[in-house]
Amino acid sequence: MSQIIISSPPNPAPLARPLTMTFGDNALLSLLLGDHDRHLARIEQRLGVRLACRGNRISISGTPEQMAVAEAALAALYRQLERGEMIDGPKVDAVLRMTDPATEPRLPLSDMPAIRTRKGAVGPRSNGQAAYMELLAKHEMVFAMGPAGTGKTYLAVAQAVAMLTSGKVDRIVLSRPAVEAGERLGFLPGDMKEKVDPYLRPLYDALNEMLPGEQFTKRLTTGEIEIAPLAFMRGRTLAHAFVILDEAQNTTPVQMKMFLTRMGEGTRMVITGDLSQIDLPPNTRSGLADALETLEGIQGIGVARFANSDVVRHPLVGRIVEAYDQRHAAAKEHAREKQG
Repeated sequence: MSQIIISSPPNPAPLARPLTMTFGDNALLSLLLGDHDRHLARIEQRLGVRLACRGNRISISGTPEQMAVAEAALAALYRQLERGEMIDGPKVDAVLRMTDPATEPRLPLSDMPAIRTRKGAVGPRSNGQAAYMELLAKHEMVFAMGPAGTGKTYLAVAQAVAMLTSGKVDRIVLSRPAVEAGERLGFLPGDMKEKVDPYLRPLYDALNEMLPGEQFTKRLTTGEIEIAPLAFMRGRTLAHAFVILDEAQNTTPVQMKMFLTRMGEGTRMVITGDLSQIDLPPNTRSGLADALETLEGIQGIGVARFANSDVVRHPLVGRIVEAYDQRHAAAKEHAREKQG
């Protein structure tokens, strides 16, 4: 294994002299930098540090706290390259989230969980994702809540594919309630599959990333992968399956109870949703909120709650979610003041 040498002054002054990292493999260092040093520029922009590369050394300038995070991020990215993994912009962002001292990771980066599929290992890109992946591995039923872009569905599908391809379950069943997101689409032409496919497209997209195209099509044809609207679950018992209910905030309490009681021998269930994005008719209680109030704390059930800091899409998505949340909180506070 190539070596990283880190050097700094023995008695750092208040202004903190630059810290220098020395890397043992120039080929890996080139990948660490990225084309035109774009990975270094990304780290500089996110952390507010200054990075300079000369030869096989990178010097880091900034506050002691900033330099410590940059050092940990660069070391973690370099270790990924040593393991044969490739890095890109999203992976750089993921490592920066995981090394942020404000989030206090529970485990060293090298010990973070991974879901292994035939298309490679899927690792966490935030501490919330790491906790979620541990719940997926340990619990028979997991509820996952949080804003869009936190990987709730993607990681559940990854776990399902890993368990199917390793023979731990016989099939995958994916479901969503067919509720329109604030729109009225009117009559949809075609047979039943063509009518419900638009609602289930995010699940197709996740599966296509996990399985080669021909294998996905074959498993769909043989019934090893089933994608169906929630209404089709009534009256069934699902055994030895990995079952995912997506967009569960749009279920009613009756629908949610019906779905949860489909669980059979050897089955895992994951229920995902975002309680801030309920598209049910006014005054209709969400089955997801109702289930959490009723079931949280029961042995065998895990609950993962994601925050805006866990959003792993474009950084702007996280800022958009945060802005909407702040406006919503301000409106609620204003309403309370008026009532008071």
